[in-house]
Amino acid sequence: MVTWLRVGCAVIAICVVSLVMLPLQILCLRFDWKLRRYLPRYWHRIACYWLGVRVHVIGQPERSRPLMLAANHSSWLDILVLSSVVDVAFIAKSEVRDWPIFGQFAQWQKSVFIEREQKRKTGDQVNEIAERMANGEIMVLFPEGTTSDGNRLLEVKSSLFGAAAAALPKTPDAVVHVQPVAVAYTRIHGIAMGRYYRPIAAWPGDIELVPHLKDIVACGAIDVDVCFGEAVEYRADTKRKDVSATVARRIRNMLSSRLLGREIA
Repeated sequence: MVTWLRVGCAVIAICVVSLVMLPLQILCLRFDWKLRRYLPRYWHRIACYWLGVRVHVIGQPERSRPLMLAANHSSWLDILVLSSVVDVAFIAKSEVRDWPIFGQFAQWQKSVFIEREQKRKTGDQVNEIAERMANGEIMVLFPEGTTSDGNRLLEVKSSLFGAAAAALPKTPDAVVHVQPVAVAYTRIHGIAMGRYYRPIAAWPGDIELVPHLKDIVACGAIDVDVCFGEAVEYRADTKRKDVSATVARRIRNMLSSRLLGREIA
């Protein structure tokens, strides 16, 4: 009974906030007002509160621009968590557009959906990412290309950093900053989550979205650490695979440190 009451209250609260904020966001998108970049952060903070997701930030976002954040990816919760901390837009695979609930929200946040099977469209989308980064927007890339079980970083695909290279000609200093970010789900009801319970937060494989969402709301007490690492400078003579390897190493180190409850060196 208590569980369903919690779910009901969370759903009602998020729906009410959405009914108030979404019309304004849609209007901002229609006229491309800068407010569209900032409004989602407040919605995501409220959503995290009602879902019982407590976000702890370690470090800070790089202040230099253009900026791309490269983060590990284990759940749809990552979007809510990152958006509650920084004003960002996401680079997502095209399938995300068709997800129930979150696909529509991703469009309202002006995510860029990459059509990997259609090279011509991919080029247009990479150019859009480059333009938006050059205009000061922070773009988030999940370089694993899929979700993990939350206990490790999967292989990072260096090809996905092509958008950073495409932004170079549009920047005054000919440098794009790529900052590694680790998102670690660490505790449930204040107790260390461990590998066994981390699937409560993680969303790998073919797990259905709605039941997973219900389980998150029913749980109501998940702690997540968001760690910002040292940014990598991407220049014209930089090798994409070197950037990919450095970013992957830093994400992996931060993720392991938080999951093991250690301080980041």
